Amino acid sequence: MDVPGILHADLDAFYAAVAVLEDPSLAGKPVAVGGGVVLSCTYEAREFGVRGGMRVVDARARCPQLILVDGTFDAYTEYSRKVFEIFTSFTPVVEPISIDEAFLDVTGSIHLFGSPEDIARQLRSDVREQTGLAVSVGATTRKFLSKIASQVAKPDGMIVVQPGGETAFLHPLPVSYLWGVGPVTKRKLNEFGLETIGDIAEISVQSLSSMVGPGAARHLHALANNRDARPVEYSREAKSVGAQSAMRAQRRTMEELAPVLQLLTDRVASRLRKKARSARTVTVRVRFGDLSSVTRSATVATPTASTSALVHVARKLLQKVLDEYPKHEITLLGIATTGLGVDEPIQLAFGVDDEALGGGTPEELEAQALDASVDELRRRFGRDVITHGSDLLSGRTDHTDGLSDVMTRDD
Repeated sequence: MDVPGILHADLDAFYAAVAVLEDPSLAGKPVAVGGGVVLSCTYEAREFGVRGGMRVVDARARCPQLILVDGTFDAYTEYSRKVFEIFTSFTPVVEPISIDEAFLDVTGSIHLFGSPEDIARQLRSDVREQTGLAVSVGATTRKFLSKIASQVAKPDGMIVVQPGGETAFLHPLPVSYLWGVGPVTKRKLNEFGLETIGDIAEISVQSLSSMVGPGAARHLHALANNRDARPVEYSREAKSVGAQSAMRAQRRTMEELAPVLQLLTDRVASRLRKKARSARTVTVRVRFGDLSSVTRSATVATPTASTSALVHVARKLLQKVLDEYPKHEITLLGIATTGLGVDEPIQLAFGVDDEALGGGTPEELEAQALDASVDELRRRFGRDVITHGSDLLSGRTDHTDGLSDVMTRDD
């Protein structure tokens, strides 16, 4: 028998909620977390039109009494860890989407914990009692529908769509609830008189293609007709490890960004080594003041977890972005590593430029030994016991507003 066994759990205003828990005096006030760009904000701030991704200067214009909080990275990850422990206490089939949301397949847990509705209700209660955070949950028979249901349920709510009731729930909703419908696509659809998801379901794919293109048309038409066969995917192994830093919007040079990139890469590399993993692909992401973003990637011949090796590749990629977009203001810099495998001895053959980087050279063996020494010092005395001199000399805190790790499968 089909049951609404796919849950989408989404923590409400996660970063802002954690900031309030860490400083209770902020409760009930318009609070935003971020620096140059709002990462998250309380619902009191949202009443003034403040939204995530908005420039802080624009947010302050809408809400002059807005309280800006940098937040604490360690607190965010610790709260997230506790929440995901609660998720996995109900089912091992958990697919993290980010640090504050995940899909859960609870169909195999019904005999232990009751119906999906019972599980969703208990999950929400456990998260509230054990962390103080509110989580909205959607429970349906499809992944995309569960995500929509959790959106509709916000803030701090739960919606269960029983089998057979999917169309009645889905079709009256605005088209903006569908995955893949952003402001531009929404405007196009609305111009053609398509206001609800039901409108998309009723129109032919051919007609829809003329509005949004054939690929998007097939995708949107399938979702509008409740077709989504994707299972909840889970793995005990990380698929990626990354870190990113928000910053005040302004044009930046490599000299300004290099210390930030060094810090981010150091975090990523040390996490890889801690988990005895190595990475084959390095990706640098840059977000601009207009909220657009670009990524540049390079794949190495042999996986590595060397800080110096990853920094070398990341700098090349970042320089490409700066050369291509010299006049753009930058608001976020991130690095991610993928193609993870069991950590191996360093054998560098990057192929990102003409510079020869021989594996097993004395320089690389020295770098490997240095990484091991730094890791041991941090293990014994804490992460802040040692840092890069460039961080101290550059005045990094003058242009970095927030540091966060990108959620991975094994965190």
